[in-house]
Amino acid sequence: MILESEGYEVRTGDDGEAGYLISLLFRPDLVITDIQMPEKDGLEMMEQIRVRSPNVKTIYMSGELDRFQLLLAEEERRYGVNLLKKPFTKPELTELVSETFKGISEWKREL
Repeated sequence: MILESEGYEVRTGDDGEAGYLISLLFRPDLVITDIQMPEKDGLEMMEQIRVRSPNVKTIYMSGELDRFQLLLAEEERRYGVNLLKKPFTKPELTELVSETFKGISEWKREL
């Protein structure tokens, strides 16, 4: 996996329901999710995850970001999410994750 080779601890799920259940055990600082998934879409999954982990950072990815423009604009406003258009390159992904974790580190220092 790309992120594991960069030193990140990664957990994966095949759909939104699995992603939610994994988050209950793993309690991630960052969730990278596709918007369109079976069982629960990424937006529904994140809504549930934020009930227990309101400060979790999120990167939404999709090949059709424009299709979800209004919903994602609200997510950006409320939660400061990041977006990644598919297909993407390894450097695009690792840079966005690094930037997001920089924000997490700064947030944790402020506490």
